[in-house]
Amino acid sequence: NPSFRFQNLLWEETFTGTPVEAPLVGIFYSAPSPEEPPFIEVGQTVKKGDTLFIIEAMKTMNEITAPCDGTVSRILAQNGDMVEYKQVLVVID
Repeated sequence: NPSFRFQNLLWEETFTGTPVEAPLVGIFYSAPSPEEPPFIEVGQTVKKGDTLFIIEAMKTMNEITAPCDGTVSRILAQNGDMVEYKQVLVVID
């Protein structure tokens, strides 16, 4: 897999794997509701099309799915975080 750079104001890192970016600005939710477990955890195997997380934008819940099969190696956002367009949120190896 090609490597890519992840950057924010405080640090920069280079990863290998498939980055999953936010397709829109909104609030990141790791689970379908506060009482339920998260969709994914680091080390979990996912299949293309599996729900990874939700981004809420303008009161609409947008389920973001895995672009490929693989194993979740990084989760770069926390529940309730405001995320930016094209921000890398998950890495799948």
